[in-house]
Amino acid sequence: MVKNKKMKAILFMLLSSLSFAIMGSFVKLAGDVPTFEKAFFRNLISLMISIYLLNRIKQNPWGKKENRIYLIGRGVVGTLGMVAYFYGIDRLILADSGMLNKMNPFFVTIFAWIFLKNKISKTQIYSLFIALIGVAFIIKPSSNFIQSVPAVICFMSSIFAGGAYVFVSYLSDKENSYTIVFYFSLISTIITFPLLMMNPVMPNKIQFLFLILTGIASSIGQFCLTIAYKYAPAGEVSIYNYSNVIFSSVLGIILFSEKPGLLSLIGYIFIIFAGYLVYKIGNRRRQIK
Repeated sequence: MVKNKKMKAILFMLLSSLSFAIMGSFVKLAGDVPTFEKAFFRNLISLMISIYLLNRIKQNPWGKKENRIYLIGRGVVGTLGMVAYFYGIDRLILADSGMLNKMNPFFVTIFAWIFLKNKISKTQIYSLFIALIGVAFIIKPSSNFIQSVPAVICFMSSIFAGGAYVFVSYLSDKENSYTIVFYFSLISTIITFPLLMMNPVMPNKIQFLFLILTGIASSIGQFCLTIAYKYAPAGEVSIYNYSNVIFSSVLGIILFSEKPGLLSLIGYIFIIFAGYLVYKIGNRRRQIK
């Protein structure tokens, strides 16, 4: 029974990674539509889906009064992470942007240690340094800092995402998952709307279709992720989240003729190895308990 649950969790985690890779492709295919506009459409679709689901189960969308400050915090930090990620997707190859964003588990560990008082081991600290070496290979710092800006901003998306997931971890047993998604989508829509109005671009029919598909793909990815964590603890299946870079690489090659360079591939190896170390440490702790 436990094994079947874990297999289901792995399956949903893989589906989530595939959905987010497809979302990245749609973001890129939407072309020269500004980043804030892409983020707005992504969250508008998610907002409508979450409202529908909350209405279907007759759940109060506003959550408990004592949790609202944390729900808002998750929404604000998550929005910063999403905008930074979309900015990176538009300017980097899909595999690079996806891998830089997948640094978020390391920052979850750090923020959980700082704010939730979770224990952090020496191995986890070493793993972070190994992962940061991988990031350096992907960013490829040079004397021309401007060339590295998109990669640096995309890397920052993982820091914001790490903070957002700590909020989610805190709220997971206090609020319905649909309520958490609702707040994130609502706050992101509110934040990005006035920003997109500063430089609005009327998308053509194809771009508009890709914007809608971005929202649908991201919603599927988010809900698959939520279901995966219901079937198994995050630490047991989070390693499968790195399959996103495989899906992103394949889609990048097929749709955009993108091929990661040698330095990027070396960076992927460092980050995935570091993620594997954290995964093994988590498993060992659970077995001891």
